[in-house]
Amino acid sequence: MRCISFGAPDDACLSTTQLSERVADVYNAASERALKRAVQRDLEALVQQQRIAVVNTGRKPLRYRRLASDAEDDDPVIWEWTLNQIRMLACEAVPQRQLDRLWRTLLTNTQAPRLDESRLRVVPDTFRLLPAALYPGVLSAVIQALILRCALRVGYVKADGARSDAVLQPQAAVQRGPIAYLLALKNDEETPVRFYALHRMVKAEVLTATPARQVEGFDLDRAIAEGRIDFGQGALIDLELRVRGYLAELLRACPMAPDQRLEDEPEGADFELRLWVRVPSTGQLLRWLLGAGDNLEVVSPPDLRRIVAAQVRKASALYGAR
Repeated sequence: MRCISFGAPDDACLSTTQLSERVADVYNAASERALKRAVQRDLEALVQQQRIAVVNTGRKPLRYRRLASDAEDDDPVIWEWTLNQIRMLACEAVPQRQLDRLWRTLLTNTQAPRLDESRLRVVPDTFRLLPAALYPGVLSAVIQALILRCALRVGYVKADGARSDAVLQPQAAVQRGPIAYLLALKNDEETPVRFYALHRMVKAEVLTATPARQVEGFDLDRAIAEGRIDFGQGALIDLELRVRGYLAELLRACPMAPDQRLEDEPEGADFELRLWVRVPSTGQLLRWLLGAGDNLEVVSPPDLRRIVAAQVRKASALYGAR
């Protein structure tokens, strides 16, 4: 049975009850008890044929795993179940443009059809720096503190070299590019939730006897949507751009936001498209605009246009004639 995961951890393997629920439509059983007996008989036969194995002998409920020799089974019932699972995953992901979630599921989910990295890879479209090096024990302490919702005592070195010790009240963690951050209250402060780069923690100790104070109403998804993770206020702006080249084709296929609006520029214009969209004003947006080079012109808002122009002038000065 393909629903008996090949290579899954023992506690992720399925029991007779779980298998009965998944394959009930395959058996024409008169009752739930008859269905379980039929499934159990088939499981025992598969064990005898060395197609599956019990992973927790002597414990209940018994759990089963397919053996490597049976991993390429082409039973039509199995394949139909697999294809149905894939269709369901794809149907959920496509309308919401959440292919990244679909890829992660197919790579990691032990209870559904799975692709390994030899057949599926997600490649970033930007240059990636190596992750910042962390001091020994810091990462495990941060993770434990978040899981246990406990306070965390850290030694922290700021960018200017100043060192301090603090007791942090962990709220969440984020990986932004190559740097991981802990979002936490400091000592007895009630606000604000600050960002602490893990690579600046020279030591970290979980205070298991001290529950971490939780910020009422804190929501990580909302913080990301508002642009706070990018250290900006995340205020929404009405952005107007002129674009051309590879960027015009890219933005036709991959909108900046659901409300994006496009119009063709007049014939003979320097650019191909004019774009209007409402997005959070963040450092991430500014870096993206600058990275587009001369394939993009910021028309409005005026303040953002001035910032981009100033950055371009500074960069141009570095390459002036010498």
